[in-house]
Amino acid sequence: MTMEVDILELSDRSAKFVLSKVSTAFANGIRRAMVADVPTLAIEYVNLYDNTSVLYDEQLALRLSLIPLVTDIETYMPQAECEVCGGEGCPACEVSLTLSAEGPGTVYSRDLISSDPKIQPADPNVPIVELKKGQKLVLEAIAHMGYGRDSVKWQAGVACGYKNVPVITIENCDACGHCAAECPKGIIRVEEAGARVAEDDVIKCSLCRLCEQVCDINAIKVDFYENAFVFTMESDGSYTAKDLVLNAANVVKGKAEGMLTILNQL
Repeated sequence: MTMEVDILELSDRSAKFVLSKVSTAFANGIRRAMVADVPTLAIEYVNLYDNTSVLYDEQLALRLSLIPLVTDIETYMPQAECEVCGGEGCPACEVSLTLSAEGPGTVYSRDLISSDPKIQPADPNVPIVELKKGQKLVLEAIAHMGYGRDSVKWQAGVACGYKNVPVITIENCDACGHCAAECPKGIIRVEEAGARVAEDDVIKCSLCRLCEQVCDINAIKVDFYENAFVFTMESDGSYTAKDLVLNAANVVKGKAEGMLTILNQL
């Protein structure tokens, strides 16, 4: 049985697709990998040279750490796994970003100057702090690769979830309209021949089964395919939505290959 992927929506930051002919465990593995196992860059250390803003040093460091950075997974690796420096910190596992600003005015993420032109804030308009006249902020931020399972600042996938593909069957309907009135998604239409759901709208069903409960003649049945799932996901900008899904699939593949190697050695 070959896995199938049907893309419904795709943009730089979000995607919606149907993943079929896979188990629930595999689908959840992809979801978990997008959230926790795809490494991303995030600011971990901040060297503050001048800070006369209204924010404490710790507050500034926290804000900076939560700014998503565009990540190049081919160039950088998690610091703990770096074979070049052994975890000490080097150009293979960390990036330096500097910031120098003076008020009045608001400091934004676009004011961070990266030592690597490829590594930039995913959104240039994230406000960091507002400086009044005479206030200054001078710092160097060090970004490391890490995993979402260790800290939310390294979590590239947001709002990642899935549900089984719904199946709605309507037979011997008397067109009373109760199911249409009860449906929270508004996908049931009542016609002279009875209630119906357009093929394109079936996937919007939330599987709440309220239509089933309100139908007193049991004309409508809601079920789902066990091996087909509707995925919705968003990226924080560290990767495009497409690259995040592909990287998550590679993570699952790598873990499976690692387990196979261990089993073959037994």
